[in-house]
Amino acid sequence: MSPSASTLPGDWIGIALLLLGCAFYGAGTAGLLRFPDVYSRLHALTKADNQGLLLVCAGLAVLARSWRVAALLGVIWLLGLMAAAVSAHLIARHARHSGSRRTSSEERP
Repeated sequence: MSPSASTLPGDWIGIALLLLGCAFYGAGTAGLLRFPDVYSRLHALTKADNQGLLLVCAGLAVLARSWRVAALLGVIWLLGLMAAAVSAHLIARHARHSGSRRTSSEERP
């Protein structure tokens, strides 16, 4: 008697990776809403979202059970990584040129 496709261990691993990736996206969003200045927000958002995208892509690759799909998801992750780095740099550069400064720990509520 063979196990059905929904009970394979790879499915549970893929689902766990997807859920963990969603948790990282949630943490990045919380950091975006919670931190006081542009630079802290950018740091929290880019770090958490890059890790979240990696985990989501890994989960989808495990669920797809295809090397071709895994390679395409790897390319998607690399493109997302580069896009996040460039956009974070541009936002931080604009913030610096417009006079935004980092909030010190004494100024935070």
